[in-house]
Amino acid sequence: MKLKIKKNDMVTIITGDDKGKEGKVLAVYPKDSKIIVEGCNIVKKAIKPTDDNPKGGFTEKEKPIHISNVKKS
Repeated sequence: MKLKIKKNDMVTIITGDDKGKEGKVLAVYPKDSKIIVEGCNIVKKAIKPTDDNPKGGFTEKEKPIHISNVKKS
């Protein structure tokens, strides 16, 4: 399936928790029909303590959303 949305396009979220937000496409996964949008669908991920980061803690990152939930803006 050919996708009309490419990397670096500006899109608007049309459904879900982030409805109405706009952002730039960071990555496209055509096999899964998913994209990652900057600043949308953010989740907190636990990080174990390591030598580089002795305290551990949490980090926030964007998760992919289905391409049918966005439109080009």
